[in-house]
Amino acid sequence: YGFLSENADFARRCEEEGVIFIGPGADIIAKMGIKTEARKIMREAGLPIVPGTETPVQGIEEVKKVAKEVGYPIMLKALAGGGGKGMRLVRSEEEAETALRLSQSEAGTSFGNDAVYIEKYIENPHHIEVQIMGDKYGNVVHLGERECSIQRRNQKVIEESPSPFVKDETRKKMLKVAVEACKRIGYYSAGTLEFMMDKDQNFYFLEMNTRLQVEHPITEEISDVDIVKWQIRIACQIPLDFTQEDIHLHGHSMECRINARSTGQVDFLHIPGGSRVHFDTAFVQDCLIVPFYDSMIGKLIVYAKTREDAIRKMEAALCEMVIHGIHTNIEDQLRLVRNP
Repeated sequence: YGFLSENADFARRCEEEGVIFIGPGADIIAKMGIKTEARKIMREAGLPIVPGTETPVQGIEEVKKVAKEVGYPIMLKALAGGGGKGMRLVRSEEEAETALRLSQSEAGTSFGNDAVYIEKYIENPHHIEVQIMGDKYGNVVHLGERECSIQRRNQKVIEESPSPFVKDETRKKMLKVAVEACKRIGYYSAGTLEFMMDKDQNFYFLEMNTRLQVEHPITEEISDVDIVKWQIRIACQIPLDFTQEDIHLHGHSMECRINARSTGQVDFLHIPGGSRVHFDTAFVQDCLIVPFYDSMIGKLIVYAKTREDAIRKMEAALCEMVIHGIHTNIEDQLRLVRNP
């Protein structure tokens, strides 16, 4: 994962140079990378879409016009990006002009493209995403959904699977339409369809991530499918050796993102252990945390038979984790998992 994994130009250059890019084709990355194009394609494929624009807004007058049509609040979003960059919530017409300027500026800096579009903002939404795997022979399966609603500054903090919010009837419908849409666009490799869900279980397609997600390990835990291994196999023209009927989702898995809040040297590092507890990281004791990259330094992942046990296990693992020398968000994560 990382921005290069969703860079269509990079994938196309790999294809031109005879290098196999582990991921979908450059054309699919390009189509899904332009959010308004993705919304149009997925609407035609049968997915419900959040009301908004299907082309970049051309100025403040258009923003005000669209906002009146769909109703405030609205969300301004970067056309070419993700990760919360260029995203601005606008609750009234008075806020619109400043929000548009800031959104375009941040989008231009982050992605080299300052185009933004509008989505109707759904109050108190749940952020639900569906993990898809497809091969180059038209076989597509889902590996269940993830709940990613706990966020700070539009960045995910805790993810879990399955979602405790989604009802069984809604789940069946959402997973079915996600698979059908991916079959219709000829998608292959690992991919994630992101949805917003309101309090009444209405769900709307937001965007597609044509890459591995940071939170993929929780899906691996409940599905017993090695997503990374299958990404590589699919790139090697190997067909999936399982169907939807072969996948039996079980138990509950959670991931807490451990983020640095300062730079410096990690003087002491103690990583928790135990059955179905692991910490994905590149960092070791005495390493330096520098300011040039994303703040995430590792992912703490647990699995248990029930959600209650997973929460209890995560709390114990967070208590056991020690990182000295820099400030982290471990205490914040503990407060979250202890919150009823």
